Amino acid sequence: MNVIELDAVNYQDKEFKLKDVSFRVPQGFVTGFIGANGVGKTTIIRLIMDLLEPNEGEIRLFNKRMDHHAVEIKNKIGFIYSELYLNDKWTVKKIESYIAPFYKNWDYARFAFFLKKFDLPLDKRIKSFSTGMKMKLSIAIAFSHHAELFILDEPTSGLDPIVRNEVLEVIQEELIDENKSVFISTHIISDLEKIADYLVYLKDGEIILNQFLDDILTQYQIVKGDPKQLDNELIGLTHYIEYNHTGFTALTTHANVFKELFGSDVAITNPTIEELMVYLEKGQPKYKQYNDGII
Repeated sequence: MNVIELDAVNYQDKEFKLKDVSFRVPQGFVTGFIGANGVGKTTIIRLIMDLLEPNEGEIRLFNKRMDHHAVEIKNKIGFIYSELYLNDKWTVKKIESYIAPFYKNWDYARFAFFLKKFDLPLDKRIKSFSTGMKMKLSIAIAFSHHAELFILDEPTSGLDPIVRNEVLEVIQEELIDENKSVFISTHIISDLEKIADYLVYLKDGEIILNQFLDDILTQYQIVKGDPKQLDNELIGLTHYIEYNHTGFTALTTHANVFKELFGSDVAITNPTIEELMVYLEKGQPKYKQYNDGII
């Protein structure tokens, strides 16, 4: 089952264009949503949450459209944004009194558990909270109404490593229940290395990857070797290639060809998520003059 489905979604504003965006977010996994800053990740999340309306296409959550089942669907979603958009003069106690009635399954005991876990005071105004405390409060709210899907937009941005690790640990603890799902947009790729099972990659307004992470990291490999080994045909088998004084480094889905031709004269490794994103962002293979040949 998929908890989020986008089919041929188009949206355009003055800054960018989303073109026939289609992807799936499977139930019971952490799905990382990556792409360069300004590419449209937050816009897609706003489209998913029905805060914006697509020009074309359809969006479904739990196999239902948000515009037809908004209350039912939003009861199942725990949403965490990079900022806490609440009146900073309110105390945590007042915040709960306003928010709890909106959720059918609000759990006062669970909210109290998170406040204690995160050492958040009930009677202090949130304007006195640090960035980390505000994010912990966002988590406490999102995780206190027995949501089935957590949508997180840059939840660890601006947090120190200790708080970031706390946030990631809570997410992992929630996923002990295999029916719960996480869709997390972040530019801190090291966070995804720790928790992601599935990856959606947005580039230039289009979806480039939408697969289980293990499959992606098996499909793509990094090859390093001597540039003199290369010809145009081999370069054409790469998604990106770069050169330096020690040789070439290439991202490819045809590492077996390099291995068969050159054996131990090439080094083949699996990429990290960060390496994969960097090379795919850079684009198509680059041809350049090297010594006496074109490679």
